[in-house]
Amino acid sequence: MPFRMSGFIPFGTPVVVGLLLPNQTLLSTVFWQWLNQSHNACVNYCNRNASKPAPASKFLQGYLGAVTSAVSIAVGLNVLIQRANRFSPTTRLLVQRFVPFPAVASANVCNVVLMRHSELSEGISVLDDSGSVVGTSRVAARHALLETALTRVVLPMPILVLPPLIMAGLEKLPVLQRHRRLVLPVHSLVCLAAFSLALPLAISLFPQMSQIDVNQLEPEIAMATECKILTYNKGL
Repeated sequence: MPFRMSGFIPFGTPVVVGLLLPNQTLLSTVFWQWLNQSHNACVNYCNRNASKPAPASKFLQGYLGAVTSAVSIAVGLNVLIQRANRFSPTTRLLVQRFVPFPAVASANVCNVVLMRHSELSEGISVLDDSGSVVGTSRVAARHALLETALTRVVLPMPILVLPPLIMAGLEKLPVLQRHRRLVLPVHSLVCLAAFSLALPLAISLFPQMSQIDVNQLEPEIAMATECKILTYNKGL
């Protein structure tokens, strides 16, 4: 499925390739950042903790917030780089290739928080050892969103940092110098390899079913169970 984690790599790789294309114009920067955050918004929505219903307005709020932040940061960084006269054309091109990372990382955090903001106000279910719901906790929701946001910062690191470094070396090879049409296919394969490395690495940082000490939760939840450790679904 396109918006489940199993479909994240095949559906996300073309977007990553577009984000890392050299010599981006203002229009192409806006387009690829918009497409990336549109995909991420759907992924965050489909992989959230669904123990509480989320209204469509929250989805729209997260979508608009993430797209706005990504486009603003990416365009702003590009303008600053173009005005940096002390950079040589080669250095400027290399730096421009790294612009997507801070834009995407900050927008990913924004996307997660805004898409799942209702969990912070309403809380998420916490479970005991037998899998029974003990109560609804806003503290657990904060932990869930923090963990998910951290994975969204780690995820684009290998994807948006490694390919520019690798391609800077590969493009100097004689075969790619002679056959410039091979640059895009090679670039796509490098992005696919980086994506395949980054996704399991980011997801494995925190388990989907996370645990929390009952003493960290609300008093009413601590009083409702004899378990010392409770479990919550942080989402992916």
